[in-house]
Amino acid sequence: MKILVTGGAGFIGSNIVDSYIEAGHEVAILDNLITGKKENLNSKAKFYQIDIRDQKVADILLDFKPEIVNHLAAQIDVRKSVADPAFTEEVNVLGAINLLDAAVKAKVKKIVFSSTGGALYGEIPEKEGADEDHKLEPISPYAVTKKATEMYLYFYHVTYGIKFTVLRYGNVYGPRQDPLGEAGVIAIFIGKLNKGENPTIFGDGKQLRDYVYVKDVYQANLIALTKGDNGIYNVGTGIGTSVNELFDHLKNIMKFKGTVNYAPPRAGELFRSVLNCKKIVKDLGWKPTVDMARGLELTVKATT
Repeated sequence: MKILVTGGAGFIGSNIVDSYIEAGHEVAILDNLITGKKENLNSKAKFYQIDIRDQKVADILLDFKPEIVNHLAAQIDVRKSVADPAFTEEVNVLGAINLLDAAVKAKVKKIVFSSTGGALYGEIPEKEGADEDHKLEPISPYAVTKKATEMYLYFYHVTYGIKFTVLRYGNVYGPRQDPLGEAGVIAIFIGKLNKGENPTIFGDGKQLRDYVYVKDVYQANLIALTKGDNGIYNVGTGIGTSVNELFDHLKNIMKFKGTVNYAPPRAGELFRSVLNCKKIVKDLGWKPTVDMARGLELTVKATT
């Protein structure tokens, strides 16, 4: 199968590219390398250095002729989205529309889209976590752009017949992670502990997040190539891990002798964000296989 991956030099995208190539697919990467890294590029993939807003994206799709486009390229920094909503809208929404118009011209059969779970659902008090029908309460322009792109995917499906699968991730972590994404705290902590520095936790550290290891995420993307047409699926563990627990795990793994500093909570930060992933388990046969302790061990080993 021929697959084009936007953002394929980034943390999640490069792991997905590697999994596609290992599965025998022909892959092309589209990335502007602003946040993506050259060292993440798979040498077996064709690489186009270009921004998704560029009109020449259509020429690239017509040249490569992918059957599937996996769309991850985005402005992912939540704080930057709050500071500059217009730029985030331009990259994430107008860039997606440019890509979708190109996909129509190139007769792409399906789009797999990396969306967000925690950032879309807002505060999640339910014990079992938020399912895909949970009320949407995006609290950042970043989350708003993800929902807007989901709606455009539906429009392009109805109007042009392009299939789609939306994957709403929890807080993805693992090798190649940088501090920008929703689970960036793990990369920040590892960096600090590696230098022997005490990390800072904002608030009391009891905030809960649904951390999902990147291997489980790329497995969901492999399944989405042939299943889940025109569906929206949460990709997480259904387990909330506090920032304090996260620090304790890393402290033990890295044999860190220091402590942690606490600072005032950040305005607007969610207290509890956990996903209900029963739908993807039932419909697509996917389930998380890497628990938090093992995932952090693998991440530390790959990072240090």
